[in-house]
Amino acid sequence: MIIICLITSSTIIYFNINKKEINTNENNNKKTEGENTKIVTDDRISPLTNQGLTLEINRIRHKGLLNEIIKTGISWRNKPSFYVITEIDGLKHSSHEETSSIYNTWDTITHDFRSIRDAEEEQKTSDVIIKIIEIKKKGLLGLRSEDIEKEKIHVTYDYRTGRWTDDDYFKDKDGYGHYIGKTFEIWFNIYQTDFDHDGIPYWTEVNILHTDPRFDDSKNDPDNDGIPTSWEWKWGYNPRIWDDHVSLDPDIDGLENTEEYMMAKWFADPFTQDIYIEVDGMKKGGIFDWKHVLSKEAQQIIIERFCQHGINVYIDDGWPSDPVNGGGEILPYVKTITWDSGEFQQYYSHHFPDKRKGVFRYLLICHSGGLSSAYAGNTMFNRFDTIVIGNDLKTIYIYQRAFLPRTQHLLMASSALHELGHTLSIAPYTIEGCDNLSIFKNSMRYIKEWGNYKSVMNYLYIYDKKLVDYSEGGRGENDQNDWLNFYLPFFQIECNIICEPGIMPPATEKVVDENLTIALDGWKYSKELTEKYVSKISGWSPISPINCNWNVYVRTDEDTYQSDRNIRVYARPIVPISEWSLISEGYLEDNGEIILI
Repeated sequence: MIIICLITSSTIIYFNINKKEINTNENNNKKTEGENTKIVTDDRISPLTNQGLTLEINRIRHKGLLNEIIKTGISWRNKPSFYVITEIDGLKHSSHEETSSIYNTWDTITHDFRSIRDAEEEQKTSDVIIKIIEIKKKGLLGLRSEDIEKEKIHVTYDYRTGRWTDDDYFKDKDGYGHYIGKTFEIWFNIYQTDFDHDGIPYWTEVNILHTDPRFDDSKNDPDNDGIPTSWEWKWGYNPRIWDDHVSLDPDIDGLENTEEYMMAKWFADPFTQDIYIEVDGMKKGGIFDWKHVLSKEAQQIIIERFCQHGINVYIDDGWPSDPVNGGGEILPYVKTITWDSGEFQQYYSHHFPDKRKGVFRYLLICHSGGLSSAYAGNTMFNRFDTIVIGNDLKTIYIYQRAFLPRTQHLLMASSALHELGHTLSIAPYTIEGCDNLSIFKNSMRYIKEWGNYKSVMNYLYIYDKKLVDYSEGGRGENDQNDWLNFYLPFFQIECNIICEPGIMPPATEKVVDENLTIALDGWKYSKELTEKYVSKISGWSPISPINCNWNVYVRTDEDTYQSDRNIRVYARPIVPISEWSLISEGYLEDNGEIILI
């Protein structure tokens, strides 16, 4: 009986304990399942590496050369002297004190300066300050000097997202990591230590992108849209959703996102308008000739004119790590290169890399351009992406009457601005005052009719040493605003006139205007959504909401697109020649709201 009681008791105890374990496991499983349905945020900032911050000053450009060189005198010869002071969370670095580096130039492109700061582990933000100090001479003989703070930039860096705010921020007017002050223009970058070296912070990888912070994602392209994760993340696109980067051109500068990505090393920003120019030169033709190049002074004049209107011009005259046949080549001497002969094709084909066509404009400074000392035109198909400028002695001394280096720099820039304007769609068949030949027939009548159009595009002012600029309009009859009529993508589209040999401006009878429309299979234009979108446009944009036509398209066929986005927004500037550009994609919510990316 005792043995039977012991066995019975043991059996009851065993089943009760086992039942408790089963119930406990079931409850734990339910708890785990409930936890898995919650979004758990990993708030750690730098668990894989020592936390620190790097500030790079990639380029500094003094904006004052134009004001000096346009004045009579030699003050333009005095290059500015300046240095950089950086401060990260109170730790200061000076390019002057620590490396004895004082910049004595108008532009420091290709010369970088870097500061590094150790941060407290798990620190969330850092204060970053950039100061540009100019050294100004004092006294009657200039033997003394004074250090004057010309620019001060303050930003707050967020270690979780890798973004910064305050004086510079994402999608601001002058570009992200680009600051235009009164005296200086500065390009900079800020980034933190990163275990996998892809430039994406740990917090962003684990909480937003859901990528592995231990593996480099800078080359990965999970959505197969041609752009890797790191670039898409930096510019606000979702790396896991396919974007039409081949067509997207948010700033309508002619550089689609795939091309903006290609030029990322050279300051390309998909939300600010950029113009890239490759320039080659030519050797001297004799002891009384000079080497034919686009001078640094002329380059700064061109860059500054566009900077004043929010457009960035980048001129490659020999950048480091250029592609083969990149900018800065000095080509064999040829006495004359005429447009009608078609001989320029050899330079375009053999000295202008194919991968740059449609991204850069090609400029050749040669000995002579024939009867037209300078011209712009089409080389491949009918795209106006080529400029030729001759600067032989006859052009300089007789036509331009530029007897001093100062005026030679000014009129070289003026000629380049004129021809560049043609690649921006300003032409005699779009603006009657441009290249108007009646100036040579009756100059007094011409002045009376076109004198108000004060622009380098007008033959009356192309060699005006005190202008060297486009017109902003507002001077009365027959004046027009060149800046509002520029169409930056013009250099990569088919022109609506064919400039055959012997053609004389304005040749308006040869213009063929095709009715360009948006052809999208599986998409439908929505007038209602277009009106709603236009009514809600706000904030700064490189394209004017007022001077554009807009079209919003809604997807009607689920099988015609590679992503789940169902809204596409197109814009077309209201200028004489333009096409539709895809500027944004997004979603149409159930309540009718448009959410754009």
